[in-house]
Amino acid sequence: MKSFRAALWAEWLKARRSRVTLLTSAGFGLLPLVGGLFMIILKDPEQARSLGLLGAKARLTAGTADWPAFLTFLTLGTSVAGPMLHAIIAAWVFGREFSDHTAKEFLALPTSRATVIAAKFVLLLLWTLLLSVLVFAFGLAIGWAVDIPGWSVELAVTSFAAVMGSCLLALMLLPWVAFIASAGRGYLPPIGWAFLTLALAQIAAILGLGDWFPWAIPALFSGSLGPRADHLALHSYVAQSITLLAGLSATFAWWQTADQSR
Repeated sequence: MKSFRAALWAEWLKARRSRVTLLTSAGFGLLPLVGGLFMIILKDPEQARSLGLLGAKARLTAGTADWPAFLTFLTLGTSVAGPMLHAIIAAWVFGREFSDHTAKEFLALPTSRATVIAAKFVLLLLWTLLLSVLVFAFGLAIGWAVDIPGWSVELAVTSFAAVMGSCLLALMLLPWVAFIASAGRGYLPPIGWAFLTLALAQIAAILGLGDWFPWAIPALFSGSLGPRADHLALHSYVAQSITLLAGLSATFAWWQTADQSR
């Protein structure tokens, strides 16, 4: 347990000193800011035009400036853009050892490989969950500042549960990003993998197969595309769990058997 705490502390120090922390936080923070801007425009389009927030030729055909619309936007945004940002974090956590040429030193530590990899996964879990909580809290602050109607505690609780549920389901996919970053020895392969799975998730959802495709499940769970009971069933969560276990097994197995030459 002592070695695990030391490994987790070391990983936390790396994350704290990295610019990736600031960049991913800024990326997540854009969602409520954009949502707040939309609410300002929808509240008074003519005033938004006079302030230069809306082009003279722009036309708004739908949408209302209220809390249900704002939280729906925030939930959908975190369930779609969130997994991509999570993948960037996972790619950095596991790929930096190769880009910084520290893989050999990393494997020469007296701490077991499994312990260090477990510490990386725990850091990844805490990092992404904290970001999701912060972006939701920031969204609430933006909504109150914009002063939109329709607030209710029940709505906020329901939206928060949807955001965190989507986040947890997206986290279950990150072991595969970690495996690709490890086997690919760097950042680029996992980023390519993230874009590929994002595109495949869109295709699966359009074909009505999203409930079987793990990378489409977080967005369907959010409820922003319709009641989740209409899109997901028990087999969806089973598929997500199998994907998680397979990704963890592949990552741990690779690090246990890999011989690093550089």
